[in-house]
This record gives sequence, structure tokens and C-alpha cells, in this order.
Amino acid sequence: MAHISAASGMVVIGNWLYVVADDELHLGVFDLASPNAGRLVRLLEGVLPDGHAERKAAKPDFEVLVRLPAFPAHPHGALLALGSGSRPNRRSAACLPLDASGRIAGKPRAVDLSPFYVPLEGTFPDLNIEGAVVVEDQLVLLQRGGKSRPPGGLAYFPLSRFFDAINADGPIAGGTVPSQVRHVDLGSIEGATLAFTDGAALPDGRLVFTAVAENTLDSYLDGPCLAAVVGILDRHGHVQSMQRLEPTAKVEGVHAVLAQDHLELMLVTDADDAAIPANLLTVQMPLQ
Repeated sequence: MAHISAASGMVVIGNWLYVVADDELHLGVFDLASPNAGRLVRLLEGVLPDGHAERKAAKPDFEVLVRLPAFPAHPHGALLALGSGSRPNRRSAACLPLDASGRIAGKPRAVDLSPFYVPLEGTFPDLNIEGAVVVEDQLVLLQRGGKSRPPGGLAYFPLSRFFDAINADGPIAGGTVPSQVRHVDLGSIEGATLAFTDGAALPDGRLVFTAVAENTLDSYLDGPCLAAVVGILDRHGHVQSMQRLEPTAKVEGVHAVLAQDHLELMLVTDADDAAIPANLLTVQMPLQ
């Protein structure tokens, strides 16, 4: 039986639910139409230590999962799991090709994200990428932000550069600076800064986001989750609406479907405890 204890990002394609965990080397694959257990698909080779501190230091920190559109190397698109970039060993990604039905159709390919993350460190000194969405021909990375660092933000990169990185046999030549950066201040709750944990694109270019207020001063260390919200950013990165989740759960993955007057949301949680499986939540969010 497969379970994910620290879900960090999710993608839903039909009945297939794909989930990454920040303390694993695998992708969780679940069939939403079946009561059977899910399975694990390896993303990177190797074995992580069992001890919490040792595992935290060694993990690639897959915080992000995004579905890429079709491109020549993968005519049906692909899944891309991205490390957070919060440490030098967290600048890797893994790309999995998909078939026409949205199923995984091949082995993962490791991708070096250093050409993207190193230039970003000048803009976000405490780099910690928590989400990614595709908007037209751009891949938008969501920077977490937090209490002791600048507000979070959005970094826009040409999708074509990520396709180049996936196709390359080694690191792509030269750095890749974002085509645009937008800083986003989500405010705070109970004295703790709200920080991005994931995002999903709507058809009209707006972004649905999840954020939590975590009592920690460091992007490396976890802290108690004091509050969680779901919100919408307009096409210019401005907060359009935001609603607090009750009861509080540390949500780190979101899938959004736009209905006539509301959003149909699926959320996954991270309890920061390997003994506690992640929860899959369904929420309706009225459009304001």
C-alpha cells in the first residue's frame, strides 16, 4: 500500500491524481475512481536516510508538481517535479512523459534547475519555490516568502527554456533570468506571515493559490501552522479574493476547476510528520 506522508504538490488529470512529497524520491499515483491503494513511481535514484534531520539535509525537496503542455520531445505533455531551490542540493527536477490519456508513459529524466534558480537568488535571497503554473507560454514559479524574508512572489520564465533543459544531456548553457517578477504580499494572520504553498491556473489567466501562516523564521525549518487560506490572484498578480480554511490544515497542493459561480477545489495536506498520511480534501469556494 502506498501513502504519502508529506504531500507538497499535486496534479489531477481525469481520474489520475499525482502527488509529490518533499521528503521522498517518488511520485504517488492514485486512481480517484478506485478504492485500491496507490503506487509509487521513482523520480530520482538513491536512498534517503531514515533519521529526520539526516533525511531533511539530503532530500531533493520536491515541493512542486506541474503538468507541462505538449512539446516535441513529449507530444502528450509531461509531469515536472521541481525541487524548492532552498539549498544547493535542492535544484533538481524530474520529468515524466505522459500518454494521450494522462498516464505516465516512460521513465523519469533528471533536469538541472541551477540555470533558473541561481539567477533568482538575487531577487529572492531566501529562495524557496513552492508552486508552479503554466500561463500561456510562461512557466510561473511561486516563491514562498515568509516572516524574516521579503514577501513571496511570482517569477515568469519562457516555457521554451524549460523544454530546452529537459531535452539537454547536461546543464543548459548560461543562466536564465525571469522575463518578469512580481512581488506579492499576502499579509499575516496571528502575527505569522502568509506564504505561498501551491498554485493552479484558471482558463482566464488568474491564479488560484494556497498559503499558510507558519510560525518559523527560516525557510529550512518547519513550524506550527497557525492558519491556511485559499485565494485568487488576478492576471497582474494582485490578490482578488482570499478565504481562510476552517479547520486549519497545512495545505500544500491545490487543483482547481472553475464552475459557474464557484471553484471546485482539491487540496492535499502536509502534517510534517512521516507517521501521518496526507489528507485529500474537497472544497467549494464561492467566487466573490
